[in-house]
Amino acid sequence: MASKTQSAIRVENALKASWLPMLIIALAQIQMSFNVSAIPVSIGKIVEDFDTSPTTVGTALVVYSLAVAGFVMLGAKIGKLLGARLAFQIGVIVHGLSMALMALSVNTTMMFQAQAISGLAAALIVPTLVVLIANHYRGAQQSQSLGLLGAAQAGAGVLAFLVVGVIGTVAGWRPSFWLIAVIAVVVFLLSFRFKPVEREKGVRIDWVGALLAALSITLISLGFNNIQAWGLLMAKPDAPASVLGMSLSPIMIIVGVVLGQGFFAWSHRRQAKGKTPLIALEVLDSPPERAATFCLFIMAALGPAVNFLIPLYIQIVQGGTSLQTSVAVIPYSLAIFAAAALVVRLFDRLTPRWLGRLGFIVVAAGLVLLAYTIRNDWGTPLVILSLIIVGLGEGALLTLVFNVLVSASPKELAGDVGALRGTTNNLATGLGTALAAVISVSVLSMIIVNTVVETPAIPPEIQEQLYLDNIDFVSNDQLDEALEEADVTPAQEAAIISINEIARLRALKISFLILAGVALLAIVPAGGLPDYTPKEIPVE
Repeated sequence: MASKTQSAIRVENALKASWLPMLIIALAQIQMSFNVSAIPVSIGKIVEDFDTSPTTVGTALVVYSLAVAGFVMLGAKIGKLLGARLAFQIGVIVHGLSMALMALSVNTTMMFQAQAISGLAAALIVPTLVVLIANHYRGAQQSQSLGLLGAAQAGAGVLAFLVVGVIGTVAGWRPSFWLIAVIAVVVFLLSFRFKPVEREKGVRIDWVGALLAALSITLISLGFNNIQAWGLLMAKPDAPASVLGMSLSPIMIIVGVVLGQGFFAWSHRRQAKGKTPLIALEVLDSPPERAATFCLFIMAALGPAVNFLIPLYIQIVQGGTSLQTSVAVIPYSLAIFAAAALVVRLFDRLTPRWLGRLGFIVVAAGLVLLAYTIRNDWGTPLVILSLIIVGLGEGALLTLVFNVLVSASPKELAGDVGALRGTTNNLATGLGTALAAVISVSVLSMIIVNTVVETPAIPPEIQEQLYLDNIDFVSNDQLDEALEEADVTPAQEAAIISINEIARLRALKISFLILAGVALLAIVPAGGLPDYTPKEIPVE
């Protein structure tokens, strides 16, 4: 009877909690996510401004994600040392300053530096978000808050595509990043409305674990991101280095995986000796938690892959503007936002296991439909419907698996859960972007090379002038400029442009089908999700 009374009191208190702290937390998530969304929307303008390739601009996202993933566990420990509110405030201000540096960038080097700093700042912010939610909310309101956190991330995508699209078309890409800096100032001023979070005494930072984690994530990310440039197995001629003719990419990935295993072995050793590891291993000590982490990783990789392919195609292939990209992707982003916020209503009806399986099936179905319906004219109703279906599955899955991870751990481990989410989400973001670039360019290269070789109108002496060993997505105008330097006839030029147009579309279709296959494979780890309704973050 007493326990029921205490439960009723907790529920009553939760109902009385103000939503202002959640609004501040959501703004901080929007601040970080706005940056990630603004880069793909602005890809055409940045490519033109810096005279670089789309894949180079995509590398900026990898740099950001790499910094977050590599140092978010360290950020969680620093948050415990400083107190979550102070750590949050420091991270917000530094992130705002990095956005100002991004707006002032004059070349890709400065852009990479700005994104690296913003990633380090986000590594400090991300773990505090879960701690602050746990500190302010209980019960159903807590589950809603976790859903709103995911919705805020998706909502930032909607805002980015709208705001950045309009600003980018009218005034260029730089004002958008100044806007993020302004948001940082607003979030910092509002953050004093949070309840203070006491520092944890006796916290010691595992510097060896931090080094192992950072090196592992860095090597894995860089290895995947440079497969296209350096080679999958054998090193390409323009690769910076090789090992007995072998590409550095697979070597870096293997070494990174080994270091990752070393990190967990070291953490178990520290825990066995009664010392605190970099991340509490309890957040991964059960099969459902590990399944949720795998599902989060897969979904967090598929989303950025889709977000990379869509602007790439509209702006580079079709020559569209940032605003046209925004209009095309808004339904997708709105679907993610709605699903992330509303999926909590299904928690009392379906278990995480069934929701997870259904979510991945929905994502796969949407990607298959997208692959079959996409044409050179992007704005067809079926394409929009396909993106909505993908978005609904993606938003629901991100909120679902996050709730499973949070509800499985006690309140004092909220920061570690936030660190796990940050590491998984941002490592997957970098790998998803790199995967999309590798798949799309590789497929494009195979199609173009095979078609050119089989086309009688393009003899071998012309093929040698086409740089077939270094193919990337280019617009018809860019291809026209390149062909001016080649000794081709008008008929040959027309044939080459036609091959390029057909190959780009086929490469995009095949890329979406491959991503759909990945989503279907994710049904396997989804089967390991728990068969119970997600509950609040345990107090004990």
